[in-house]
Amino acid sequence: MSNNPPVEDWAKDFDHTDAAWVADPYPILDELRRDCPIAHSDRYGGVWLPTRHDDVAAIAYDTDNFTSRSVVVTGHRPPDLSPRGIAPPISSDPPFHSGARRILLPAFAPKAIARLEPITRAYCEELVAGLRGEEVVDAAVGYAQDIPVRVIATMLGFPAEDADTFRGFVTHALEDVTLPLEQRIAGMQSLFAYLQVQVEDHIAQPRDDLTTQLLEAEMDGERIDITHVAGTIALLLLAGIDTTWSAIGSSLWHLAGHPDDRARLVSEPELMPTAMEELLRAYAPVTMARLVKRDMEWHGCPMKADDWVLLSFPAANRDPEAFDAADEVVIDRQINRHSAFGLGIHRCVGSHLARMELRVALEVWLQAFPSFHLADPAGVVWAGGQVRGPRRLPVRIG
Repeated sequence: MSNNPPVEDWAKDFDHTDAAWVADPYPILDELRRDCPIAHSDRYGGVWLPTRHDDVAAIAYDTDNFTSRSVVVTGHRPPDLSPRGIAPPISSDPPFHSGARRILLPAFAPKAIARLEPITRAYCEELVAGLRGEEVVDAAVGYAQDIPVRVIATMLGFPAEDADTFRGFVTHALEDVTLPLEQRIAGMQSLFAYLQVQVEDHIAQPRDDLTTQLLEAEMDGERIDITHVAGTIALLLLAGIDTTWSAIGSSLWHLAGHPDDRARLVSEPELMPTAMEELLRAYAPVTMARLVKRDMEWHGCPMKADDWVLLSFPAANRDPEAFDAADEVVIDRQINRHSAFGLGIHRCVGSHLARMELRVALEVWLQAFPSFHLADPAGVVWAGGQVRGPRRLPVRIG
């Protein structure tokens, strides 16, 4: 929950943690795109919000004027740990970024992800089995949130029973951004203390998992240091869980509220790949951030050094200049170059994993529950902050 006062003027004082934004940001983004396409707020020490696809893309690709050393907007500027940043490669700038990203590519390549599909499917089937017989279930708490937690824990070689701990880290890092600095620091210290225990265990007992692979990884002929390893694992644990959890939940929310789309997917399962891309476009969960490197004027905006810039990929995906019927969900949309996985050098390295988890999660759910609808539309609770998805999703089966 936000500790900030409510927004009264979105063009001059926007806040992505405001209750109205959390409930439904799309009308706000549409209004800004029409009337003030690059909004500014003094909150968080100064933050800009481009809402047109081309502006979001231009900043995402511009590593000369914008740094990625921190990608989560808070009221506090992080220490300058460039070029690596706190969570490489997402917090890394060129040229360090390319080497840090290259380390992760084998683990997230299509063949590696395909080997995880049977495990993912089996777990999804286990989850739906536990929901059978219930009239009303929470599709977020009882299904969507658990899938990426289990998959990431398997990849990293972390205890699956620590799922609640992982979710606590996610909430603190990505949603509790308006907390006082000392609480933010304490939460991040807890995360890295947990990771230290896991990394030390892997040093003592190497095994065939991603944590051991990272401990043995090299850049420029030298082993990457423990701080780099821990930061990368933190990225995978936080981003790998919340983004996919949100995408699965948002897709189920849409299908629960749009029976024609749901019925069509059930009767035409071959449509799933196209429908899935459209759900990713329409409900892109992620908004990234950059920091302005130096005082400058960008497209008429007087940006100051260390101003935040929110890169709203959801806004880019709803831009009518970039997509026909941008605010409509068209599950057989043929041309769909969406930016749900980001743009530029930081495009999501885990996109193959996220797509696999989303596809399997929807396939298993629809096979088990071909008919379901929102039990209480007002009871749906959405996450605040830069990753948006339902945290409570009560649906009635049948």
